[in-house]
Amino acid sequence: MADDKKKSEEEWRQILSDEEYHVLRKKGTERPFTGQYWDEKREGTYMCRGCGTPLFASDTKYDSGCGWPSFYAPLEGENVQEERDTSHFMVRTEVLCSACGGHLGHVFPDGPRPTGLRYCINSASIKLDADGTPSDD
Repeated sequence: MADDKKKSEEEWRQILSDEEYHVLRKKGTERPFTGQYWDEKREGTYMCRGCGTPLFASDTKYDSGCGWPSFYAPLEGENVQEERDTSHFMVRTEVLCSACGGHLGHVFPDGPRPTGLRYCINSASIKLDADGTPSDD
């Protein structure tokens, strides 16, 4: 994790909304079909809401029907970290921002070609930089 991306829990609480903090720092999940980006169609780059690291390109986003933004590949592999998650009596692969360690969501092996992966990401953990202009939220 980059030194300039490390923050205390108090610093995270000051810069993130309650929902963003719950998702990014406490590994929470927003309800399906409620997040800002689950049905977003604009082009651009999805950045980590916590630290601004580029994570996913809009051209890899697709409608998986799951209710969360879904991507078939990260923008740059080294910006996304994967870890084994055994919470909630399941075995899944958690997706984290490599720079700040923020929880983004999970990745599943049921996505489209060319990767066959579905990165199921919480809207509260990302922010769309649409065509070079950050979204206002």
